[in-house]
Amino acid sequence: MTTTLRQRPAAVNLTDRAEARVAELMSKAPEGAIGVKLSTPKRGCSGLAYSVDYVTTANPMDERIETPGGTFFVDGASVLYLIGSTMDWVEDDFAAGFVFENPNAKGACGCGESFTV
Repeated sequence: MTTTLRQRPAAVNLTDRAEARVAELMSKAPEGAIGVKLSTPKRGCSGLAYSVDYVTTANPMDERIETPGGTFFVDGASVLYLIGSTMDWVEDDFAAGFVFENPNAKGACGCGESFTV
């Protein structure tokens, strides 16, 4: 009997627009940046917030997602809060930013800056 390992799905799915934004960020990244990292630091009135920043060193505990425009990391301590989420990049006449559809979020603050699980 042989055991077949199936590929594990990514913790976060990036839309084409999010991947394009990661590529744009990496094209003008500061020297030494190896990718872009998503984390969920404790802040805001609901407890957790989404934070996207450049990363200069790879942490072996982080989830690593290769995109056409560069490497996207998900903070290892945040993965459980984000499994199954979709990250999109949205622009309109008044604002631009990453938007998250997170099936693990049980609530969010009124301003949309933070969430709770």
